[in-house]
Amino acid sequence: MNTVKSPPTARKKVLKTPSPAIKKSSPTLSAPVDDIRDAVTKLKRERIISTALELFNENGLNNTTLFAVAEKMNVTKPFIYTHFKSKNELLAEICSRGIRASLNVLDSVVASEGSPTEKLRVFAHEFMLAVIENQSHIAIYTREEKNLALESKKAIQKMRREFDRKFCVLLEQGVTDGEFQVADVQLTALSIGGLISWSYVWYRPDGRLSKKETADHVAELVLAMVKTKR
Repeated sequence: MNTVKSPPTARKKVLKTPSPAIKKSSPTLSAPVDDIRDAVTKLKRERIISTALELFNENGLNNTTLFAVAEKMNVTKPFIYTHFKSKNELLAEICSRGIRASLNVLDSVVASEGSPTEKLRVFAHEFMLAVIENQSHIAIYTREEKNLALESKKAIQKMRREFDRKFCVLLEQGVTDGEFQVADVQLTALSIGGLISWSYVWYRPDGRLSKKETADHVAELVLAMVKTKR
């Protein structure tokens, strides 16, 4: 008896449904978020510094606690510790503001185009404004330097030495180019630096001259000190 073979069953093709594409978040989207976060953190730090500066000026460092700073700000002490580990770290930040701002001015002027005379005029003017803007910070540094941690003292002294060295280079360039008449560059640099730095003692915001007018006059005095040929 012959067996009749059944025709082979056709295999059904299983169509695979493509997986939906997973969208990766663009890294550029996080950048604005990071910028905002950094700006908020900076704002909080500046608020702490401003409040501490006010209390240090009014009551002195030893009579001001971080609890007092927090109370003045209407925040808790942990909020302060999030940004500063100790009162001494907060003091170091305040004390370094003046010399850091002055060094930034000098670096900007040195990197700019212009003759030594033009650079010195701009430097003296902007240096004076930097001192005025950081008047209270410099006053605290002068008064409380003895209370700084050794590491903080060294860091500030290093910036001061860098400032003096770079300023001497600027004056030496003016002498070399025949624009300045200076017998002792180092002594002249220290004298100009002292003249402007000491203004934190005598400048008054409500005084006879505005900040800009004061800076203009001081810049002219500095140019006269080096006997510039204008």
